[in-house]
Amino acid sequence: MTTPSVPALVPLDELVLHLPSAGPDALPGTTALAAVLGYARGRRPLRYRSPNEREGRWVQVPAFRHDRFDARPVPTGPLGDDDVLVAEGLHGRLDPDGWTAVRQCLDDVQPAAEALVARAAGRALWELPDDELSVLGEPGTVGAALRGLGDLPGQQARYVIAALHHRHPSLVPLLDRATWLQTVAHLREGDSSVAAVVHRELRANPAAFTALEAAVAELFGRGLTRLRLHDLLVWLAGTLRLTTAVALGEATDEWRRRPGVSG
Repeated sequence: MTTPSVPALVPLDELVLHLPSAGPDALPGTTALAAVLGYARGRRPLRYRSPNEREGRWVQVPAFRHDRFDARPVPTGPLGDDDVLVAEGLHGRLDPDGWTAVRQCLDDVQPAAEALVARAAGRALWELPDDELSVLGEPGTVGAALRGLGDLPGQQARYVIAALHHRHPSLVPLLDRATWLQTVAHLREGDSSVAAVVHRELRANPAAFTALEAAVAELFGRGLTRLRLHDLLVWLAGTLRLTTAVALGEATDEWRRRPGVSG
């Protein structure tokens, strides 16, 4: 088995990302970075009034879910309660019946998740050969395992997928209805699931994602995998939040401190 080559690190300002699932136009590397920075650091005003206050006050709260999901520590051991809490950080609180259903589902998918990780053998999604995301390579492929976990996440499945992505952020794509709708139209004959579309777009932009990963790690002091970065860009574009995220990112101190940025 050959080891995938590592693209040379090209300045992000010189790169664009070609992500058909995010839209028809190429996305400049600096725009992608600003969007990710806005997702992680952006704040919005919220009027807050506690029960013992006569008048409320404006407070700034996170505009997106980075702090509640991406920044949460990864649980260890078998899938369990902590994984449900992580998934709630992305998708919102569950009612008692929903919590019980998701918790039971995590127990049910534990063997499948272990088999998926074993099949990947330490490789990230973008490092897998094409056959692993093709029906021609089945059975037993990573693509077949991902399809079995739920290709179109419903109310319960999306929490499970969020938990599995948080455990394996380089391997399990994070899909919800919005990103699925953005991605499914780009399926090709023979694709095992929409994960094949994600795989194809990651492999088509190695230099840009390498530079974006490095820039995010430098700004945050911790990294987000290119699989999560892809999901963020597709989700922001598909939900019409990309422009807002870019504006929030460009308003941060981290952005202003970047070389070549004035004002």
